[in-house]
Amino acid sequence: MAQLKHMTDDDVQGIAKDALDSAIAFVESEIADDRIKSQRYFEGETDIGQEDGRSKIVATKVRDTIRAIKPSLMRVFLSSENPVEFIPTSQEDVEGAEQATKYAHWKFQQLGGYRLLNDAIHDALVKKTGVLKIWWEDNTEATMHTYTNVTDEEMMSIVNEPDVTVIEHGTEIDIETDETGAEIEQNMHTLKISHQKQKGELLIESVPPEEFIVDRNAKSVDDAYIVAHRTEMRVSDLVSMGYDFDEISELSGISTDDAYNDAEDFERKGYEQDEEDSSADPSMQKVSVTEAYMKIDKEGTGVASMYRLLLAGGEDKLLECEPYGEVPFAVFEVDPEPHTFFGRSVADLLMNDQDSSTAMLRGMMDNVALTNSPRQGYVQGQVNVDDLMNNEIGGLVRLKSPQALVDIATPFVAGQVLTAMQYMDDAVEAKSGVSRASMGLDPDALQNTSATAARLQAQQGSAQIEVMARNIAEGGIKRLFKLMLNLLVENSCEETLMRLHGEFVPLDPRVWNTGMDMTVNVGVGTGQEGERHVALAEALQLQMTIWQTYGTQNGLVTMTGIRNTLGDMLALQGVRNVDRYFNPMTPQTEAQLIQQQQQQAQENPQMTDGEALVQAEQYKADKKAEMDMLRAQIDAQKAIAVDDRERDAQDQELLIKAAEILGKYGTQVDVANIKLEQDKARYPQESPAQAVTGGRF
Repeated sequence: MAQLKHMTDDDVQGIAKDALDSAIAFVESEIADDRIKSQRYFEGETDIGQEDGRSKIVATKVRDTIRAIKPSLMRVFLSSENPVEFIPTSQEDVEGAEQATKYAHWKFQQLGGYRLLNDAIHDALVKKTGVLKIWWEDNTEATMHTYTNVTDEEMMSIVNEPDVTVIEHGTEIDIETDETGAEIEQNMHTLKISHQKQKGELLIESVPPEEFIVDRNAKSVDDAYIVAHRTEMRVSDLVSMGYDFDEISELSGISTDDAYNDAEDFERKGYEQDEEDSSADPSMQKVSVTEAYMKIDKEGTGVASMYRLLLAGGEDKLLECEPYGEVPFAVFEVDPEPHTFFGRSVADLLMNDQDSSTAMLRGMMDNVALTNSPRQGYVQGQVNVDDLMNNEIGGLVRLKSPQALVDIATPFVAGQVLTAMQYMDDAVEAKSGVSRASMGLDPDALQNTSATAARLQAQQGSAQIEVMARNIAEGGIKRLFKLMLNLLVENSCEETLMRLHGEFVPLDPRVWNTGMDMTVNVGVGTGQEGERHVALAEALQLQMTIWQTYGTQNGLVTMTGIRNTLGDMLALQGVRNVDRYFNPMTPQTEAQLIQQQQQQAQENPQMTDGEALVQAEQYKADKKAEMDMLRAQIDAQKAIAVDDRERDAQDQELLIKAAEILGKYGTQVDVANIKLEQDKARYPQESPAQAVTGGRF
């Protein structure tokens, strides 16, 4: 029976190395090959063989689809002012939640949020997962100061301050005369000091998929036995972190076991890195470094806790072992598989379609080439072969008889191939949700279908992209901002200033509640944006009606709410800096506006409450009439458009019948007069001349 015991560093190193080797073997055998293939297909390659003299074109379905999806996903999280919002759990958290939301987004953008999000989403679309690493790094900031003519008391006050180191010191004797005329000697000092200030900062890094390691039984980073980031560092970098140079230099050099991710790295970069260090500077030699997070019972209590382990060199020597909180990785996936860590990428779904489309496209190109330049047969000895092999335009071929040369025709089947390729395009659209209609690129979507049908078609395609966005939001984005909040609360040591509601206000992350809820605002597609804009416009109308009807103290609608509605309407149109158009609404500003309105009401008491109610009802009626008139105009335009299409079809049918009668009986049909009679019913208020000048014909 096993007994609990306190683990030594050697014990921890052995356990960590076994777990790490197993996780690496899993990634290499089960995941790495798929990611390499996905990257190849994204770069426009295929596993279909090539024949000499045949087309080598590739249908880049994987790359084209991913490049079409990415803008929609990026717009979801970057076009909104607050794509992630912290939700207060109590009244005391209201102000902190708003501050945390604004500050977290500002910090994310300051750290290169666009590039980080682009990398994570791209890796998720191509290589199953995108990974962002979030951590707090403590560092020391040293500033130099020089003081001259400093007395003994002043010098002692300076050098006794915390974290002060004297770099240079000089003393001179200064003789002064007091009130009695006596000479007094006084020491005057010259100081050069270094003041070191502990300064921490929040950092976020995009981790290449080939550097991210997880065990095969993991379903998420929270329940994984081991999660690790394996990379290469310079000896100098490790020494600057406080490690001994002699110890680290012995670990330098990259073995073959450490180069497991070279193939993935090559496919991603397109070039190979030097496997051996060419630098003669020992401080610039490379060292394999693994930062691992795993639960171990180091204290022998029977309960495992999370530890951060730093291992280096080919033997994974343990350099650091310290307790840690949450695993600092946020994983992004577009198509997660339940109960497993790695899901599917868009590239995984489309690689077979790229092969099929490539085969058909090459066949079509070969068919077109053979049709345009058919093979020829000749009678041996009757044709000059050198002339025949010369493909110069207008060149002559010497023949001994006219029948000595004949074309061998190749049937043109490219048109049939186009139908098959359209089928493959439809299959790709069904799998990815990306279509010309959903991207707004298909002119036929507007010409041959109604507006409602076109909108439904676009929404049907965007639904799959919205699912991808939701998977990213509920997975990577939520965890990213949750980790940011926790690190800011735990490690901030002072207040900071931030612009909020148009003013710079002090905020202290240390008082924020890390248990606040979180929501991610996800919306995709111009169709949904249009619907949201209409909904907001109706909400604004209701807000104004309530405000006009029940006054400023209605308890339901505030000026802040009205301003938020206006801001959201502008945000849907891509306008992010709402403060340029509507001043920020603070409680003080709203109270001032309410007071002004009450004063105006007191100065003009002639309007009774009943009259105000009547006026509000009249306002509501006027607005309803305007909306009804607008809907009627839209319905009339739709009816005219439908009638136009029907009459155009009748015109075409009339012309066809006239041609048939003329061909059958030799009788001329007066199509112009018939059409004129139709147009009288079509535009009863206009004369033919007016119809012509109005652009009807």
